Formats: sequence, structure tokens, C-alpha cells
Amino acid sequence: MKSKPIIPRELANQDVEEAIAHYLGEDAEQAALGFIDSLEQAYAHISRHPASGSPRYAHELNLPGLRFWPLTRYPHLVFYTEHSDHIDVWRVLHGQRDIPAWMHQPDEL
Repeated sequence: MKSKPIIPRELANQDVEEAIAHYLGEDAEQAALGFIDSLEQAYAHISRHPASGSPRYAHELNLPGLRFWPLTRYPHLVFYTEHSDHIDVWRVLHGQRDIPAWMHQPDEL
């Protein structure tokens, strides 16, 4: 199967920057580096196997095609939709957040 390019939205990039800043703010440089590695692994997996993500929130949020994939060893979830030529990454959220509230950002939908 051919890989599709990953294209994160601005909010997804902000989520990643905030998570890295959090780890660095806690003097956890290794955790920040591990988070980046785990995110890169998740992006690579999603790129090759986009249908493997869970559609759990698609119905709850009324966003057909929305899926998520968890990061390994980190409590974050990558939310994305598959398109014919790319993967659209919407958010990278901590799994303990109120996911429906964080996903409903009218300016980004």
C-alpha cells in the first residue's frame, strides 16, 4: 500500500508544540524527545494504514470519516481524516481532555 502524505492543521501543530513545551517545562527533555519519536511513528503508521484508526468519535461529533490513533507510551491521540491524496491531521490531544469540546473549533472545521 502506498503511503499518503500527512498534512497537520495549524491546531494540530499547536497541540504538538504545547505538549513538547509541557515536557520541557517539567525538565523532561527525554520525554519531549520520546514524544516526538512516538508522534513520528504514529504519523508513519497512519500514512500507510489510515483505516486502522478508531472511528469512535466520528458518530459522537457528527464528523464522518474522523479517526484517531494513540501514541505509543504517551497519552495523546492523533485525530485525522483520510482523503484520496493525503491524511488531514486535525488535532493531537491528550486522551484525558474533553475530546468533543476540544474538537469543536468552528474556525477550523
